[in-house]
Parts: sequence; structure tokens; C-alpha cells
Amino acid sequence: MAESVDGGQPPAPIRTVPGVRLAAARANIRYRNRLDLVAVELAPDSETAAVFTRNAFRAAPVEIAREHLAAARPRYLLINAGNANAGTGAAGRQAALACCRALARQCGVETEQVLPFSTGVIGEALPVERITGALPQLAARLDAGAWPDAARGILTTDTRPKTAYAELELDGCAVRIAGIAKGAGMIRPDMATMLAFVFTDAKLSRAEVDSLLREQVEHSFHRITVDGDTSTNDACVLAATGAGPALGDLDGDSRDRFRSAMAQVFQGLAKAIIRDAEGAGKFVIVRVSEGASSAECLQVAYAVAESPLVKTACFASDPNWGRILAAAGRAGLADLDLAGLRISLGGTPVVANGEPHPDYCEEAGLAAMAGIDIEIDIRLGRGDCMETVWTSDLSHDYVRINAEYRT
Repeated sequence: MAESVDGGQPPAPIRTVPGVRLAAARANIRYRNRLDLVAVELAPDSETAAVFTRNAFRAAPVEIAREHLAAARPRYLLINAGNANAGTGAAGRQAALACCRALARQCGVETEQVLPFSTGVIGEALPVERITGALPQLAARLDAGAWPDAARGILTTDTRPKTAYAELELDGCAVRIAGIAKGAGMIRPDMATMLAFVFTDAKLSRAEVDSLLREQVEHSFHRITVDGDTSTNDACVLAATGAGPALGDLDGDSRDRFRSAMAQVFQGLAKAIIRDAEGAGKFVIVRVSEGASSAECLQVAYAVAESPLVKTACFASDPNWGRILAAAGRAGLADLDLAGLRISLGGTPVVANGEPHPDYCEEAGLAAMAGIDIEIDIRLGRGDCMETVWTSDLSHDYVRINAEYRT
């Protein structure tokens, strides 16, 4: 495995979130002698919401989790790494249900109060007996401080855990927000990343949790791409245990600060996924402004961020602005006028009016591409909207990792 992209702020250590306990175990699902099975226990009065992949080919645990979430208040999340339990038909559905039933019996709750999540290889049978055999030790290990083990236990091709934490004071009380995530490839979410789980001890209604989750996902996990592929197993969960102050009782400034802290956690996890993208050596920011709408800004941003030619130029630290211009031009905007289009690399003007900026020199372009973080700014000259997408470069190691994934 190649080293992940360095840079950015290291994640803050996660402190306990009242109402949340976690545990991880080695079930040998696919990986030997490494944590690959995680359980999360939520306080009885917790409110939980989730969003799932929009891929029409949804894995069995996605379908079961959606059904259980609609039927009951979740008490446990059960997450396995190494096997996606996708493309496994009716047997895969029964396997996911069997794991839920086993954990429910172990912990004394209803089967519908367990939400299953899986990530890993598609098309292989879930080893139910390995999972259920590890559940007694998993339940016995539940602990409020087991965040590091849980963050490691959900990984597949990731090179490092992804965590984020924020704490603030609201109405004289400390409020905590903590999250873990996994994902390194097959990342172009239509809802979230591969898997992400965020928890807070604030008191929120089910409607508030659902609204907040969708708002935060839209500006974090909906703004990242590694390879343009959407997983069969994507899921993002937000749970509020209710141990802290009620969001509805707070003034507007306090609610805004809570949302800002929540955005810090969600965006921190999303950016960590890009920094740990398979084979990545660069963290690439694609910012498109002066668009007529947010939708067209995103249309251009994703065309550039997912262009293999742009991504390989980033890998080579090559200021090949022609590839950026070409990708923007094929994004499909109606009546795009190159006369109004400008491109900058790391603040260095490169293109103006669809041709090289008169002050541009190759040395400045090379300097802008030389670092780990690369900023591509595109101004469309069509309006006042702006959107940003985070992506990675495309390296030899990305091809190697995915070529060898099943071997």
C-alpha cells in the first residue's frame, strides 16, 4: 500500500460522547489478525438518521438498515470490513439479518434495533459464523473510549483511520461531536462516503437529526471524488444521544455555532478520505466560481476533478492547463463563452479569455503544482455562484491497488 497524502491538520483525539459505547474485534472476515468487526451502542433515547447510496445496485445491509431504521429506534450499529455482502441475492439478505438477530439476542434488544453495515469485496458470501462467533467478545468490550479501535476496525484499503472531533459550550453545557469514516477508492458519493458515522450528545428531534444530516452531507461528502464510482454500500449515519442541551431550546447564535462545529466534523472526515485516497500523492481543490447556479459550478468542478488527464497531470506536478480547459469545456454547460473563462493554479493566473494569461510563465505554474495541496480555480464569468470539490491525483499505485484488490 502506498503512503497516504500528508498535509492538513491532524485529527483531534476523540473524547467520550455520553450515550455512545463502541467495540472492535478480530473476526477474520477477510483480513487476518486485524480488527474488522465493530459494534456501536447508542443510549435508549437516541435519535438516529441515515442516508444511503443511490446506486441502483444496493447491498443487502443497505436494504436491511433502511428497513430497520424505518421500523424502530436503533440501539446498535454492526459494521464489518472485508466483505460488502453485495451481489449476494437472497442469501446475502438472510446473512445480514442473521447477524442482526445474533447481536440483538446478545444485547437484549429487538432485531430491528440493529443496523448492519458492510464494506469490502463485492459478490462473496458473508461469513456469518465468523461474525456471530465474535459477537460475545464484541459486546463484552463495549466502552465509551474505544474510538481508536472502532476507527481502525472499519477500514479496507485505507492506510489510516479517519476521525474528527469538535467540542463547544452551549447554554453552559459542553456539547461533543465525534465521527469516524472509511473510504479510499470507489468514491464519488451520491449521498455520503463509503461509510461514515457521526455522533453528538446534543438533544435533537428525529426531524432535526434528519435535516441536519442531509444539510451536512450536501456540503461535505457530496463534494468529494476519487474515481467517479459510487459504491454499492455507501452509508452515513448521524445519531444524537440527547445527554446534552436541546438544540430547539437554544438561541440562533448557539444553533449556528453547533452547525459550524458539525460542519467541521463532516468536512474533516470528507477531506481525510481524499488525503487517504488509493495511491494518492496530491490533495486537489477544484473551485469553480462566477457560475449562473451551484449546479453548473458542480458540473464543471466534477468534470475537471474526475478527468483522468487532469488527475495524471496533478500526479506529475505538471501545470497542463489545456487539460483543465478541455475538461471545463466538455462539462456540458449551455452557451459557455470562453471569452469569460479564467483559470488560476494556486493563485497564479494561467488562462484568461480562453488563452494563456499574458503574465503566465511555466516556472510559476510548476511552482503551483509542486506541493502536496493543489488549488485549481476556474471562473466562468456567468454569475455569482461558487462551489468547491475535493479530489486526488491518479497514480500508478491507484491502478496497482485496484488491480490487486481481490488477489
